[in-house]
Amino acid sequence: MIKGINRQIIEINDTGNHYYEKALLIVKPEFASAHQQLLEREAMKLLKSMDAPSYYKRKRNTALRIIFAAAFALIGGALAYIMFKFGVLK
Repeated sequence: MIKGINRQIIEINDTGNHYYEKALLIVKPEFASAHQQLLEREAMKLLKSMDAPSYYKRKRNTALRIIFAAAFALIGGALAYIMFKFGVLK
C-alpha cells in the first residue's frame, strides 16, 4: 500500500566510504524545515562515522588473530630454545 506521505530525502552519491557508493537518508519531519547545508553536513558526519560491514570486520579480525598467534608461537619457541641452550631448562 502506498500512502500519500511527503518526506524529504537527502541523496548522497559520493559517500567517501570504500564500501558504500550511495546513501539515501530520510529527514525526520520536525527537521524538514532546517537549512539544506546543515542537513547535508550532518549527513556527511553520519556517513564518515560508518565502518565496514560486519563481514569485513570479522574477516579482518580473524586475520589479525592468526598473525598474533603465529607471532606469539615464534616468540615462545625462541625463548624455549634460548632456555634449553643456556641450561635454564633441562
